[in-house]
Amino acid sequence: MKKSPLSYILFLSIVAAIGGFLFGYDTAVISGTIGQVTAQFQLSAFEQGWYVGCALIGSILGVAVAGILSDKFGRKPVLILSGLLFSASAIGCAFSHTLTALVVYRIIGGMGIGMVSIVSPMYISEVALPQFRGSLVSLYQLAITIGFLGAYLMNFQLLNFSETSFFPDESIWAKIFQEEVWRAMLGMEFLPAFIFFMVLLAIPESPRWLVVKGQKAKAEKIFTRIYQSLEIARQKISEVVKGVSSHKGVQWHQLKNPKLLRPVLIGVAIAILGQFMGVNAVLYYGPSIFEQSGLSGGDALFYQVMVGLVNVLTTVIALIIIDRVGRKKLVYFGVSGMILTLLFISLYFLKGEAFGWPSIFLLVLFLAYIFSTAISISAVIFVLLSEMYPNYIRGLAMSIAGFSLWVGTYLIGQLTPWLLENLTPAGTFFLFALMCFPYLYIIWKMIPETAGMSLEAIEAFWMNNSDKKEK
Repeated sequence: MKKSPLSYILFLSIVAAIGGFLFGYDTAVISGTIGQVTAQFQLSAFEQGWYVGCALIGSILGVAVAGILSDKFGRKPVLILSGLLFSASAIGCAFSHTLTALVVYRIIGGMGIGMVSIVSPMYISEVALPQFRGSLVSLYQLAITIGFLGAYLMNFQLLNFSETSFFPDESIWAKIFQEEVWRAMLGMEFLPAFIFFMVLLAIPESPRWLVVKGQKAKAEKIFTRIYQSLEIARQKISEVVKGVSSHKGVQWHQLKNPKLLRPVLIGVAIAILGQFMGVNAVLYYGPSIFEQSGLSGGDALFYQVMVGLVNVLTTVIALIIIDRVGRKKLVYFGVSGMILTLLFISLYFLKGEAFGWPSIFLLVLFLAYIFSTAISISAVIFVLLSEMYPNYIRGLAMSIAGFSLWVGTYLIGQLTPWLLENLTPAGTFFLFALMCFPYLYIIWKMIPETAGMSLEAIEAFWMNNSDKKEK
């Protein structure tokens, strides 16, 4: 076998991963606007939760159709559509004059998030080599964390810039960048969204999707470029055809087949449980939580930048080691750390003042929690969901798992203000710690170690056509 041109595969993966950057930016930018939008529109705790959570309604709509659309029309057209949705959302939010309009455009952006959360990792997994697939799909998660950090930095810088008098008074730009700077925070997403749209035009369709659709000649060209071998390209096409030939026309009712239903339900379980372990509550409401510990708004945003930076650096580590260490060991290590840090964060809010713990200790605990999350569930979830389903139902199955993920994310976004208010921060973080235990059990007992396995070998595992045993 000739050496694969990894630069080409890396290029395809990076382009698809830009969708992750937009996912991260759109998700995290909200954290710096909550206080301003709440004050401007006089939002109650419930309305504040709706403002944060409305984009997640769009995400649920996006994932509900992304897999089906990508199975019918291809991975690339759906990614292009998501780029257009992100662009429209950014412009609309910047110029919205009512809360209703703002919510509508946030929902449109959320639809883009939902689509890329399914199709970007799916595309990467379908062009990647087995030995590098974990790292390449993790590029998507890395891009999400860079998007988070980019949003935090943008919020921090724009907040400082808003205190200047760069634009003439009463101009539209003064309103966006100075008087109501939350508009600029939301609107700056247009730049990466436009770049994403343009570079998508330079990548090919997924070769596995082309095979499923009977376009073997086009798939052969792409596989040949990936593997630098016509013989291996034809072998890969043969493997995909073998898996698809007896399952053409898969419909919803066929998921009653236990061999197909089992991985789908497991994917649903880890997707939704992962949202109730606290990570999105920290990413969405970090500044608000820090302010409850006594920090000023500016310091709270700075602390959130530190959270984003640790998130990025840890994801880089996960990207490097995920194919060597394996998915399951990363989860065991990271979730154990999440449990400990969540319990200490709960104790900080419960007894921290009595113990004389400074606010910097809360930052250390949050950074340790984010490290544990980024090295485990955040790095692993999209890798597992993109690789654990058979070729012919991958889009449909990922839509189901993604739908559950975004339902869980919406519930956390909507309920966190209520939980913080009624359970107190101490009770809220204790609840998150408890939710880590069923997640660990599922990973331990129900999911095989997929590192190094081809997509076709993973499919064979679930369909009981392989002697490969769970590690």
